Amino acid sequence: MSTATTPAVSPIVDEPVPQPVRWGDAELARLTTMVRQNSLFYYNGPQTTALVADFRKHYPLQHLFPCSSGTASLHIAVAALRLKPGEEIIVSPITDMGSVIGILYQQGVPVFADLDPRTYNLDPASVRRAITPKTRAIMAIHLCGNPCDMKALLAIAQEHNLVVIEDCAQAWGARHQGTPVGLMGDFGCYSFNDFKHIACGDGGMVGTNSAQYGPTLSKWGDKCYDRAGGTRDPEELAPNYRMSEPQSAVCVAQLGKLDDIVTKRNRAGSLLTARLQGIPGVLPPATHEGNFHSYWFYFLRLDLAKLKVSRADFVAALRAQGVAANAGYIPMPVYRYKVFQNHNFFGGTWPVRDYGATTMDYRKVDCPNAAAILEDGVTMPLNQAMSDAYIEKVARAIRTVAAQLAK
Repeated sequence: MSTATTPAVSPIVDEPVPQPVRWGDAELARLTTMVRQNSLFYYNGPQTTALVADFRKHYPLQHLFPCSSGTASLHIAVAALRLKPGEEIIVSPITDMGSVIGILYQQGVPVFADLDPRTYNLDPASVRRAITPKTRAIMAIHLCGNPCDMKALLAIAQEHNLVVIEDCAQAWGARHQGTPVGLMGDFGCYSFNDFKHIACGDGGMVGTNSAQYGPTLSKWGDKCYDRAGGTRDPEELAPNYRMSEPQSAVCVAQLGKLDDIVTKRNRAGSLLTARLQGIPGVLPPATHEGNFHSYWFYFLRLDLAKLKVSRADFVAALRAQGVAANAGYIPMPVYRYKVFQNHNFFGGTWPVRDYGATTMDYRKVDCPNAAAILEDGVTMPLNQAMSDAYIEKVARAIRTVAAQLAK
């Protein structure tokens, strides 16, 4: 009796996700020099001084403060505004908690505006509707490396005398109409977190060209101490968010690789976007003409009305074809997190609400576009090690699955 079986069909993507070598001789050389220093303290340290100088080659901001994380960079920017309790900052509902932590700690109120359904960034019309007499700033979060509509957001900010804070944590190397993100608003905030384009494990940078806010950055990141004057008599309350010399050493080496990394990521992401155009049920991300997307990861949406399966089934089919796809991004809009739904920010209380400085109730907030993006979105890793041939396989796999599962 024959025991022959049908041979297994190989997946279209028949290789593991390519992984770049992220650290090497450049970082080791810097670290070797660093351990021979007499001090690893940031202030006037040779590694941190070099980091500031090299950072300015990419982002020519007059005032810079290297700090411990991207969260810290945003907190420093918010602190520099010296918010009064209950004052508001408009922010995206699809972001990391790091974008809103500083607002809450400064007794401010995050106000969530809805998103453009294809860029996943703030919808200027929704931002405009969210403005109240208490609004102080707009936080423009360049999600996935896709620049926000800065022209529109800056126009709104100018009209209403608002500050613009750019959250560039996911957008190293991204450009809006030729200008690097972080240089258009009042503040640019960056992250050297381990998972970002360039990294030192954890670290950040906050910068500004503002003569009003720039001289205060260091005090908001260093306990309100005056390092230059040598005094220890703080005038206000500020946290310790200093970066150390080992972190700075790695960051200097990483900055030398930035242009190459983002050029390759943009090539891979742009190729995938081009190949996914016109596929029934698949909506690739949109980038405004003239912008440069640096693709921290790849985020597409499904038009489930044109598919005969759920998102979970579609993703399962992609994975069967070797695509490293995941259903969704963050589990829900930030305003639906328990901490917001329970207004549990400080020991089960929210002082600015309990004492009447705001009437915000996050249980009533609804950003339908943001919710929909998270309900039908699919994310995939994308990095500088991915060749055109690998991207073509991924695109072919997506096209094949969509053709099989379309109505």
